[in-house]
Formats: sequence, structure tokens, C-alpha cells
Amino acid sequence: MRGQGVAVATAAHLLDRAGFACLREPGLRRPVPVIMLSDPALALLRDVFGDAALFADRPRINQRVVKWGSAEAVAMPHGAVVVSEDDLAAALDPAGLCDRGRVHTAFTIEAIAPFSCGEMLRFGERISATARVTLKADAPVRTCWIEAVDAGWLFLIPDGFGQAWLLAVGGDPQALTQDAPLIGPLIDAIELSGGRFDTSPRMLAQLAGNDWLSCGTSAIAFDPICGDGTAQAAREGILAAAVIGALARGEDPTMLATHYHSLLLASLRRHLQLSLPFYANGGAGPWWHDQYAAARAGYNQTTALLARLPEPRFALHGFDLVRREQAA
Repeated sequence: MRGQGVAVATAAHLLDRAGFACLREPGLRRPVPVIMLSDPALALLRDVFGDAALFADRPRINQRVVKWGSAEAVAMPHGAVVVSEDDLAAALDPAGLCDRGRVHTAFTIEAIAPFSCGEMLRFGERISATARVTLKADAPVRTCWIEAVDAGWLFLIPDGFGQAWLLAVGGDPQALTQDAPLIGPLIDAIELSGGRFDTSPRMLAQLAGNDWLSCGTSAIAFDPICGDGTAQAAREGILAAAVIGALARGEDPTMLATHYHSLLLASLRRHLQLSLPFYANGGAGPWWHDQYAAARAGYNQTTALLARLPEPRFALHGFDLVRREQAA
């Protein structure tokens, strides 16, 4: 097992629970500074790791305010907790997990390069940056804000203690906030973190073979605009562990590899479909036009790729992968 992150931690936990032994190669990965875990994502992690109190002590977000395109800002209820990725890794992936097992199988889970398949399908180019910000004294600490501006969009996540993290997609955080009538006035000071990273949706052209599979954000990545990245990573880990369990029961490796690849391809296709209205309505400038065109092309390409694959032959039954006729 190579790499780290939510997908690997989830797979490692489930494999350890099932009695599989894993050799770990953690690798290096620059974490994002903060993650907002939605209540559905949190519930999924609590179910997987058997901890009903997981992150119960973390700052909560109970409202989301969105200003998108030409529409007025809209406030709506939202349930989430705010955690750092370091804290997330420490809670989900304690040292030594999966180094002690009773059943062995020759299989590799890859979450860092080099991958068995090196070709990456990329749908757009959205370079993002983060900044640590100090909020104005009257800024609500349990509200997050999302705002579209001419050259991109902003996501402001309070940490519950008077500061927040700002994600700027499409440009420099300071430049974008100057064009943000919703988020700009909430900020007292900006301290650039220097972190710049790619937030365009992408995936490896092949995500599984007979004795390997790839997972995690280095293998398949979602645009943060839909806010489902952590739950997606957990689902990848569940599916990865289930594939290995099915292999150990004697299921066909090629069929399992096709099933794993097609399900993740379908998840990216659905993500691109969900993101299309955001990029269609966020703004009228060239940046928005380019990103919409890239998302549309990605949706069309993933649709065509999925059409070449057979219907899924397996289904998840709890955390196990079984033939569809057995799950019915």
C-alpha cells in the first residue's frame, strides 16, 4: 500500500479489520490546510471507523452563504465540522495500522506516483491558492461563504477562533477578494500561505489492473466546487478494500478491475455533470467560459468512455463486494 490520505486510511482500516496484512509506504504529500467535513461525509467516516464521536469536539459550521453570478447572496442551513488534514490523517490513520495481519495477498494499492498507469485525463486547468485570514470582529464564526467573481471564485471557511482559511480558485486571493462584495468586507487581514495547487477534475486513464488499483486525489480528483471530495475518497477506500476481499474469495481479477475503474469513472462523470451549472452561471467572463467548456468536454469524454464498459457485475453489500444476483 503506497501513499496516505483518506482513501488509503479507509482501505487500511477495513483490510486490517478483515485480517489482511499490508506493507505501508507512506510517501510525501503536501496536505491542504483545512477541510470542511459535511455531516454526510462525517457520518460515513464514523460508520467506517466505528467511532460515533469522531470529530465531535471540532468547530462546527451551521450556515452557508452563497453569492453566485448575478444573484443576490442566499443563506441556507449547512452542517459540517472544520478539521485540518493533518488532524484528519492522525485520527484515521494511526501509525502501525495494517502492518499486522493474518491473511496475505499479492496486491498493490497506489495513492502516490509512480502509478501503474501514468496517463492522466485532465478536464480544465484551475490553479488555486490558499491564504490564512483574520476575520472582522463581527463576522459569524459558524458560517462559511462562497462567492463567484469575474476571474474565479472564493470559499471562506472559519476555524471557530476568529480566523479562517480562504480558498481562491482562478487567481490570487488578495486580487479576487478585492472583487468580492460578500467575502471581502469580512476579512481584516490576509496572510498568504504560499500554497498553490491544481483543483481541476482529473483521473488516471486506467485506475485498476489484475494486481493493483489506484485511489486518492493523486489518482482521481474532484473540483472543490461540489464539496464532496472527502466522502469520495472514503468511498474509494471502501471499494478498494472490497475488491481485495472479493479477490481473496476467488472472484475474477479482470472483472473486479473493470468494476472498480468503471465505478470511479462514473463518479467523476456525475461530478462533472453536477459542476456544469456552477460554471455556466458563475460569471460571463472568459475564465468562466473556459472552465465551463472544459467541464462540458470532460463530461462528454467520460460519458463516451463509460459507454464502452460493461454494466457493473458487482454491488457493495455493507463493506463487501458481491455479485449483483447475490445482492438482489
